[in-house]
This record gives sequence, structure tokens and C-alpha cells, in this order.
Amino acid sequence: MSTSSHVANDANEGFLRSMFTNPLARNFQAWVSVVNFWIFISCLTLAGETVEPYASEHGNLFKLVEYTAVLFFTVDYLGNLYFAKDRVKYFFSFWGLVDLISIVPTYLMIMNLTALQGSKVLRVLRVVRVLRVLKMARIALQQIQNSLESSNPIVTNLKIYFIALFSVVMISSTLMYYAEGNLYSAENMAIGQAALDAQLKVTPLPEGSPPEAALFSPVDPVSGNTITPDKRFFTSIPAAMWWCIVTLTTTGYGDMYPVTFWGRVIAGCTMLMGLVLFGILLNIVGKTIMVMLFGEQITEDDNVKATRENILGMMVKRGWVSEQRANEIELMSEDDIKSRTRNF
Repeated sequence: MSTSSHVANDANEGFLRSMFTNPLARNFQAWVSVVNFWIFISCLTLAGETVEPYASEHGNLFKLVEYTAVLFFTVDYLGNLYFAKDRVKYFFSFWGLVDLISIVPTYLMIMNLTALQGSKVLRVLRVVRVLRVLKMARIALQQIQNSLESSNPIVTNLKIYFIALFSVVMISSTLMYYAEGNLYSAENMAIGQAALDAQLKVTPLPEGSPPEAALFSPVDPVSGNTITPDKRFFTSIPAAMWWCIVTLTTTGYGDMYPVTFWGRVIAGCTMLMGLVLFGILLNIVGKTIMVMLFGEQITEDDNVKATRENILGMMVKRGWVSEQRANEIELMSEDDIKSRTRNF
């Protein structure tokens, strides 16, 4: 292979490495924007799949969007794994597992494994798709932590707040729907009614029984309590989002509430997260009032970590080196850098 080919390969690898590892590089920020876009779209399609008649009428469109999003998530996962400093550590890390688990259910559904479908494992695994939204929060925090210049800390804090709010609403609503609303989904109600009809053919109801006795009613698997029709609130993820928003803001309209064991556990965690988000919002509002009314200056340029990425990012921003040269320095060892900078 010629020298020019080696140089081209090194340049390509440096470009890809910076795209997955250097938060200050332009290609990293562009890739992050693409991934965040598909995270947001995949969350919308996940919610839309639970709403009828849209789920039936646009099922192929939802699948197409899902497969496209998973393609980008797969490239992102493989890139992060390949360029990780310790691949084994990244593979078993929390964020590595989130990246992996968020794409596995789709591939299992594409493989159409009969054993998994029979045990309905695939339908349960669909819940973990919502973990993709955590990646959006992780990327935002990573960019903020590695940023050397924050033009407006208030805007930065608002960005963190709204990403955290979206994450909590999406995760809580999805968990509530699958924990409670899925018990009385149209599919499960049809299956339960068919089983009840078959049972009544063998053992008919006593004469004088009310008509409601021949209708299937879902039961909480933990407490054993029957979920009556007037308490079946979480019929879709968007419906659960309304409950989540009023719960997080502590207004508590009371028009929707969980009646199952796991539904109440999720509601309790959502209420606690509402208190955390309210505290964050108060902190942001307080800083905004101090700036607007009292002219206080807010800076966040203290205690910047003197990491190689931060130093190279500062040099690129000030025009001391090009991005390509910074990528080359990123790949150099510490001894090489020390030997070449002694003459400065």
C-alpha cells in the first residue's frame, strides 16, 4: 500500500475517532444532532404505536421509522465501542448497556424468533426502547461538561432541564402504559374475552347472573384486584403523558390514577422526580432573577478540567491548530507530545 493510502486511512480514522470521542469537534456535534433527532422521532413513533386507529393504519410507516432509527443507533453503538479507550469497560458500563439494550429488541423482532414470541418476551423487551432517551440526556451533559466557553449558563441550564423533563415524561408514561394500561389493551381484552367465552361453554353461569359476569375484566397480577371499566385510564402512551405531566407539576387533577401495584410504584417514583425537577427549575428561575433584576454576572469558567480534549479544543477555537492537526495530536502518546513541545 502506498504512503498516500496510509495517510488517507489515518485521516479517515482520525475523522471517525473525533466524531465519536471529541465533543468539541464539529463532526461530533453534527453526529450528535443526527442521533438526537432519531431519538426524538423514535420516541414519538413508540407513543404513536399505542394509539388506535393510527397503529393499524400506519403500521408499516412506524416500522420503517423504527428500522431507520435503529440503523443510526447501531452505527453509533459500534462507533463508540470501537473507539472506546477500554472496549470491555464500555461494553459493561451503564451507558454501553443502554446503547445495546435499546437496539436489541428490534433485531430480535426482525429475526422473528418463535420461542421468544410464544413467551411474549419481545413485547416486554419493547419497553426498553424508551431508554434511548437517556442517551440524549447523556450527550447533552457530556457536551456541557467538555465545553470551554458557555455564552449563557442560564440557557445551558434550561437545556438540561427540558431534556430531563422530556426524559422523565417519556420514561414514566411508557412504563405506566406497559405496567397497567397493557392489561386492558384491545389485544389483551380480546384474548381474555375469548378465554372466558371458552370457559363459559364448559361451565355456564348460574341463572340470574348479571350480564357483566360474561364480560372479561383484567386483574392486577400482584394484588388480584379487578380493574373495572371506569378505572381503565392508561389506554395509550399519549394518554399516560397527560397523567405524568399533572403528576410532575403536583397539580393532581385526579382524573387519572393507577390502581395496580406496579402502577402505583411508578407513580411514586414519578412524584419524587417531580420534586427534583421542581428544585432544578427553582434554581434556574432564581439565577435568572438575579441576572435580570440585580445585574449579577453568572460565569461557569472555573475549575475547567485540563484534559487533552479540552486543551486541544481551546487551541482549535483560538486558531492555533487545525482540527486535523488536533486529531493527529489526540492519537500521539504523551512522550511524543512532550518531546515535540520542548522547543516551544
